[in-house]
Amino acid sequence: MASLTDDFPDLLLESREGPCLSLYQPTHRNHPDDQQDPIRFRNGIKLLENSLRRDYPNREIRSLLGPFRELADNRTFWNTGLDGLAVLGAPGFFRAYRLQRSVPERAVVADSFHVKPLLRMLQSADRYRVLGLSRHEAKLFEGNRDALDEVELLPGVPRTPADVVGDERDVERATRHYGRGVSGKLARHGTDVKQDAIDRETERFFRAVDRAVLEHHGAAQPMPLLLAALPENHHLFRRISVNRSLAAAALYAHPDSMSIDALRARAWELVQPYYLERLAGLVAAFEAARTRQLASADLSDIGSAVVAGRIDTLLVEAERVVAGRFDPHSGAVQFGELVSPDTDDLLDDLAEAVLRRGGEVVVVPTERMPVKSGVAAIYRF
Repeated sequence: MASLTDDFPDLLLESREGPCLSLYQPTHRNHPDDQQDPIRFRNGIKLLENSLRRDYPNREIRSLLGPFRELADNRTFWNTGLDGLAVLGAPGFFRAYRLQRSVPERAVVADSFHVKPLLRMLQSADRYRVLGLSRHEAKLFEGNRDALDEVELLPGVPRTPADVVGDERDVERATRHYGRGVSGKLARHGTDVKQDAIDRETERFFRAVDRAVLEHHGAAQPMPLLLAALPENHHLFRRISVNRSLAAAALYAHPDSMSIDALRARAWELVQPYYLERLAGLVAAFEAARTRQLASADLSDIGSAVVAGRIDTLLVEAERVVAGRFDPHSGAVQFGELVSPDTDDLLDDLAEAVLRRGGEVVVVPTERMPVKSGVAAIYRF
């Protein structure tokens, strides 16, 4: 299974030979609801095929849809599902991503991938991480207000103290050195030294986890990080942490002590104030910039601003679709219909262009958007 965090944005936004096929659908975690998922996926393949037949020959269609059909027949793949599925294909390229959020069914053929549903996953302001930590193990969760799942730690992130490079095994050494003490005083001294060794090993482990999580899981996709650990481990970790995403709010219990649903509910209760504060700050920044003519909600104006490199932040309405095309060279905006293979979601195209130019894109719930056009841009100049 491909890693969406690793692939986005560079791999998914790079220019490639078309056509680009994007297939989205909701999926189910539990039986028997999950039995309908491969059936709906095959229906989506038919929609892609119908769209392709407008402009492409049968041989090319078979080649493009071959990986989709193989996935449809892969029983192992369909035995494990989350809440949504995104499958992207192009000549020489194929990726499938399980998603933590349900997505509307969409089958799009265009000259670039339809990535706005993925933007919702990755650029939404409600995302957070939970670091479960004990003296013996580290585990990481990623989630949003709707779901929370444990993620596989990337290579280079230690799961246990034994994974820390350069581990000196202080505890074992202390045990061997002091294990033959004969007097009560020496035995107590040996016990104290052993505890010191355990403390040093714990600190080394916590420091390695902190640096590795920041480097491998936090740099590309920063978001609030909640520490979930027993109370005695919080002070040490916070003292040595250099991760600016580490939230002041925390869970004073280890994740193993509760169900995943209970962990998500408790985590979201702590994250929600950060989420609402960030959204309010973005809306306030847009309104303040608009009074200085440094913001716009007009699609044509935004298109011109994109190619001029003026956009600092782009707010995109989560469920909004505007059919059309954006010319990345001239900035011209054209409106159309999504049934055409050459037409994509205009908001999607604008978001991609902003990301390519180093701007920030934030997907915002409809009720929090400051405008009705589906997009709001804050300009650099």
